[in-house]
Amino acid sequence: MKRAALVVPVVALVAVLATNGESRSGPNATAPQATAVVLVAGNVWDGLADAPLGPMEILVQDGRIAGMGRKVERPAGARVVDLSKHTVTPGFIDCHVHVTMRPEDEGAVWALAPADKAVLGVQALRVLLDRGFTTVRDLCDMDFGGYTTVSLQRAVEKGLIAGPRMIVAAHLVSTSGGHGDARPLVAAQTPVAQNNLADGVDEIRRVVRTEVSRGSQWIKFGATGGFASPADDPAQVPYSQAEIDVLVSTARDLGIPCTPHAYGDEGIRRSVMAGVRSVEHGSLASLETLKLMEARGVYLVPTQIAVVRFARLIDDDAFWKAVNEPPHVRAKYRKHAKAILESARNVSNCGVKVALGSDFGTFPLEESNAAEFAELVANGLSIPRALRAGTSVAAELLMRDDIGILAVGKAADIVAMPGDPFKDITVTERVDFVMKGGVIAKGG
Repeated sequence: MKRAALVVPVVALVAVLATNGESRSGPNATAPQATAVVLVAGNVWDGLADAPLGPMEILVQDGRIAGMGRKVERPAGARVVDLSKHTVTPGFIDCHVHVTMRPEDEGAVWALAPADKAVLGVQALRVLLDRGFTTVRDLCDMDFGGYTTVSLQRAVEKGLIAGPRMIVAAHLVSTSGGHGDARPLVAAQTPVAQNNLADGVDEIRRVVRTEVSRGSQWIKFGATGGFASPADDPAQVPYSQAEIDVLVSTARDLGIPCTPHAYGDEGIRRSVMAGVRSVEHGSLASLETLKLMEARGVYLVPTQIAVVRFARLIDDDAFWKAVNEPPHVRAKYRKHAKAILESARNVSNCGVKVALGSDFGTFPLEESNAAEFAELVANGLSIPRALRAGTSVAAELLMRDDIGILAVGKAADIVAMPGDPFKDITVTERVDFVMKGGVIAKGG
C-alpha cells in the first residue's frame, strides 16, 4: 500500500503534463474518439504541390487517410470537423530538437537528475504537439549517464504520454574537448562521467555500438566545434577523416544512419565523404560543399532560427541582452557572421535538399520552433520549398514513407491553420487543429 501511494502522485503529474492540464483518461492520454472522422477543409496542401489544392474533404479511418476529394463518403457515426476557414496540411516534422534541454539550465546541466530531464521532456513533447509537430527527431540528450530520450520515445510509442512520434539519437558522440564534452562547464576538479566521449577508432566503434544497443535510431557526432560550447570553435575539426569513416561505417553495418553536428566547411566535407545522410547546421558551408551535398543526396538541416538569426542580429545589443548568452557565444558569432549569412544565401540558390530543424531546446520554450518556416523564407527559400522542408522532404530524410504527405493510405497526421501559408508563412505559427495518427490532439 505504501508503494502504491508513492506511485500515484508521479502518474498524476505525468498525466497533467502530458495532457496540458486537460482531464483525459486511457493509456493514450486522449479522449475517446469516433472511428471515422471527416475533415471539411477550406484549403488543402498535400505536402508536395507548389500551391494549395483548394477546398477538399478528408476521410480518416483507423489512423489513416481513407479518402480525399471534393466530397468523401461519410460513414455512419463519423465525426465531422469544420475546417472551412483553414488551410489543412500534413503534420509538421522538426528534424532537430532537444526535448530535455532548456537554455536556462545549460550551465547547471549536471545538477539535473534524469527524472528532472524526463519531466522537461514530457512538457516539451506536449508543447511540440500543440504547435502541429507530429514527428520530431531528437538529436541528443544532456543525460550523459543514461538514455532519457530513448525512454521518452518508448513512452510516446506506448501511449503513456502525449507528444509527437520521436526518432532519437541518444547522445552526441564527441572527442574529449569537443562540442559534446560538457566537462568545461564544471570545475576542473569535479569528477564527471560521460558515456558519449570517443577518442580514436576503437573508442568510436565501442560508443557507436553501445548507442545502438541502447536504442539510438540515429548516430549524431561532433564533426566540428560549436558556438555554445566554451572550449572549441565552430571551424575546428576534432575528428580525422579516418575516424569519421569508421564511425559512419560502424553505424551503417548496424543499419543506422548518421548525421554530424557540423558548422565549419571542412567538417561538413569530411562527413559527406564518409557517407552521412544529413548535416546539422552546416552554417559555414561553402557553395562548393553545398553542391557536393546536392550531388550525393545529403540533406541539410540548417536550424536557421538558432544560427542565422544570431548572425543577422550580431550588432543588436537589445537582442543579445534578451537572449542572455555568455560573452564567448557573441564573440564567436561576430567572428563568423559574414560567412554564416553568405552560406545561408548559397543554400537558397542551390538544390541541396533542405529539411526543417529548429534546434528546439536551445531557445526558450515559449518561442515557437515553427518560426523556422519564416526564417527559411526570410533567408531566401521559396515558400513551397520551406513548407516541404517541414513535411515531405523531412519525411524523406527520416526514411518514413507514411508521413509528410496527405494522400490515401498515409498516416493521418494532419494540421490546420487559420489563413494561407502561401500568402503569409507565419500562419504556420498559429496551428489550432492537430491530428496525429487519426487522433485529434488539439481543436476540432
